[in-house]
Amino acid sequence: MTDIDRLPYVEADLNYLAPPTERPRYYAYEIGPEDRPYMPLETHRVKIHDMRPVAHDIALDRQGFELVEQRSAVRDFWDDDEVRRVYYPEAQRLLAEHTGASRVFVFDHLQRRRVEGAADRARGGPRQPATRVHVDHTARSGPQRVRDLLGDEAEELLKGRVQVINLWRPIHGPLQDAPLAVCDASSVAPDQLVPSDLVYRDRVGETYSVSYGPDHAWYYVPEMRRDEVLLLKCCDTANDGRARFMPHTSFTDPTTPSGARPRESIELRTLVFHPA
Repeated sequence: MTDIDRLPYVEADLNYLAPPTERPRYYAYEIGPEDRPYMPLETHRVKIHDMRPVAHDIALDRQGFELVEQRSAVRDFWDDDEVRRVYYPEAQRLLAEHTGASRVFVFDHLQRRRVEGAADRARGGPRQPATRVHVDHTARSGPQRVRDLLGDEAEELLKGRVQVINLWRPIHGPLQDAPLAVCDASSVAPDQLVPSDLVYRDRVGETYSVSYGPDHAWYYVPEMRRDEVLLLKCCDTANDGRARFMPHTSFTDPTTPSGARPRESIELRTLVFHPA
């Protein structure tokens, strides 16, 4: 792969986990006075490199992310029914073809819209872009999602390789506002991935918060188009040297022009199965 230092880049502040004094936790809903979130953060200025010149050398199993082209037949990505009816099958076909999987199960999707000054999960408002370096699943919570969602089939499926892969795309392009930064999974040390509670109203999930490392290699896709998709590997049960957990976050791009359209994006969450 091309030397990362030769790539164009922007510099931006990313929000990493500060050294915690207790287990980090955050909430998947608008919190009340009885809730106790704990997520100490510290910012670090990093270089985020233009992925486009080396996109052909970047692969899901090496870096934990990949840029692919996929022209969707979806007309309105804010229409949940259309997303489930049209986009879910498209994503299943794309991932099966791209990974060689025997089965792809789409279990969730989420649209985001950046609203200046609005809090994430504000009542009645859209979800905001995530502004903290994180990985959506852990070595424990990835397999647990299989058990939660697929019941009696789960243990047999878990005998094979299971990946949690997200599909991320802008709803409108070219995207200039709040792009997604992705970190080469091979540049992240295992002890920099910190298990953290994600509290729902009816259960507690687990994600990785991420502590800073000077060797982290960050990338983004400038002016990403609506017919481009980033595949994000959030978990992989294969522990054989392939990328397993890929940190990511949105960031404030210093080159964003004044008056750029606020980011709107959609992500699909999938379970990707390979037989034992």
